[in-house]
Amino acid sequence: MNNHSVKAIIFDLGNVLIDFDHTIAAKKISQFTDKSPEEIFNLFFDSELTGLFEEGKISPQDFFLKIKEMLNLKLDYAAFVPIWNEIFFLSEKNREVYNLAQALSNRYRLALLSNINILHFDYLKKNFPVFRVFHHIITSYEVGSRKPHPLIYQKTLAVLEVLPQEVFYTDDRPELTQSARNLGIRSFVFQNIEQLKRDLLDANVEFN
Repeated sequence: MNNHSVKAIIFDLGNVLIDFDHTIAAKKISQFTDKSPEEIFNLFFDSELTGLFEEGKISPQDFFLKIKEMLNLKLDYAAFVPIWNEIFFLSEKNREVYNLAQALSNRYRLALLSNINILHFDYLKKNFPVFRVFHHIITSYEVGSRKPHPLIYQKTLAVLEVLPQEVFYTDDRPELTQSARNLGIRSFVFQNIEQLKRDLLDANVEFN
C-alpha cells in the first residue's frame, strides 16, 4: 500500500467496542409523551440537535430542555438522564475487539475516536471498563467537531504524533472511514472480528 509502517491504531467506539440501541430509550420516553417511539427516534437520535450536543455546542441541561419542548415531555431532567444513558451493552463481538485492542496496545499507540455526548461518555466511563486499554481518547464533544469532519481526524493525528499513512483506523460506518481515507489514513470498515484481523494483517499490523 505504501512504505510507511503502522505506528498507531484508531478504534471507533459504538458498535465496535460497545453496542447500543437507541430504540431502548425511545420506547421508555414514549411513555411520557404522545409521540410514538419511532417519532422520538427520528426527532433527535441522529438530528441536528443531537449533533450540536455531540459537538459540545449545547449543555446537557439545554439539550434536555429542547427535547422536552419538542416532545412535550412529561419528565424532569433527573428522570431523563438514566433513560437517555441506559442504551449500551456488551456483546461477544465487543469483548473480542477489546481483547484484540489489549494485545495491540503493547506494540502500538492506541486511540479511541468517538462521536459522543458528555452524558453518554460519563456514563460509559463509570459502567464499562473498555477505556483503560487506550493511550488516548478523543471525543467529539471535547474537540467541538464530529466525524466525518476532517478536523477531528486531524486532531487525532496530532495527539498521536503520527503521519496519516502511519495509522490504521476501523469504524463501522463507511462514510466515516471514507472521510479519514481522504486524509491518507488507512481506514477499514468494521464488520466483525475476523474481518478486522484480516485488515490488520493486510496492513502488516502484528497482534499475536
